[in-house]
Amino acid sequence: MKLEIKNYTKKIKGKIVLDNINLKLESGKVYGFYGRNGSGKTMLFRAISTLIFPTTGDVLIDRKSIINEDFDLRQIGILIEDPSFYPYLTGLENLSLLYTINNKKDDQYLLSLMEKFDLSKVANKKYKEYSLGMKQKLKILQSIMEDQKIIILDEPTNGLDERGVEIIRNIIKDLKKKDTLILIASHNKEDLRILCDKIYKIDTGKIIGEITL
Repeated sequence: MKLEIKNYTKKIKGKIVLDNINLKLESGKVYGFYGRNGSGKTMLFRAISTLIFPTTGDVLIDRKSIINEDFDLRQIGILIEDPSFYPYLTGLENLSLLYTINNKKDDQYLLSLMEKFDLSKVANKKYKEYSLGMKQKLKILQSIMEDQKIIILDEPTNGLDERGVEIIRNIIKDLKKKDTLILIASHNKEDLRILCDKIYKIDTGKIIGEITL
């Protein structure tokens, strides 16, 4: 699978927030995006996820526009900003509810994923009782649980302890082996160094270039 961001510019209230972005990305690789707060990382991820639409330009997957054509967006798994879960449902119930949106139900499969994320012991615990780290892992789990071909993760190790960081890094490495196309934005330079095949610096909505951290 190939993802191309082509001449993508986005203006909001007359201000350019993404400035003529051009990138070509492919499956089986992890791409990192590094920049200060407000540099455009999250906005770029929202663009790829069609949470915003371009003023000019396009996003293509295997040469097919995901903006102007009938594209199955279920192939994209995203963790951007703060996805909502029901506080009075358990972790497993929340995942199961999301899973049924696509007419799927397989709690055993979801439990097996929770085990990989070291969440199996709290599967039946209410989400409101989860620690910050548990919540972060559940958010990432929901973004990959349907074997999406493209995974977009904004600050995936935020709020995780050393053990949690190791778990998430290993899961990302496993996804790469499955030929998944993965995009990561992170302030954690070590995450980017360890995981990414290429790292792009972004500033004021522009891709400055490929960098080494």
